[in-house]
Amino acid sequence: MSLVASEGTAADTKFLPELVKNASRNFNIEEVSADKAYPSKKNFEEIAKVGAVSFIPFKSNHKANKNGSLWKTYYEFYYDNKEEFNKHYHQRSNVETAFGMIKKNYRNNLRTKSADSQINELYIKCLCHNLSVLIQESFELKIEINFKKCCENYVAQADSL
Repeated sequence: MSLVASEGTAADTKFLPELVKNASRNFNIEEVSADKAYPSKKNFEEIAKVGAVSFIPFKSNHKANKNGSLWKTYYEFYYDNKEEFNKHYHQRSNVETAFGMIKKNYRNNLRTKSADSQINELYIKCLCHNLSVLIQESFELKIEINFKKCCENYVAQADSL
């Protein structure tokens, strides 16, 4: 998981490269789906750097210029292969479901006052959500999780502190 907390009015698209890069440290990312706020040359390039394929729809005012670029490649795929594109793109519904679950289970608002405390509160909500899903799935799928080994392999990311 990768998470960036920002002001509610911040443009999300500028955070995508950092999120992809951070997530790729611990996960083999094959696909990245995002909504129409995210198509940009930089985002396509950063996703490609980690070996993943982008599934980001284009706005109606976008053009297929930039010959030979990833922009043009993805633009043409988006318009020429809508059915195939949508099969992959709609995986982002999982993210919306996770956001809904976090809001339902841990409230839709932050209770702390300072910006640092609010960021920490948000991180804790996401951590609690991930742990509860992990525990539920471990019981449901009868998977034994070695938390000690996980801690040894993925100690709190020291470089992010």
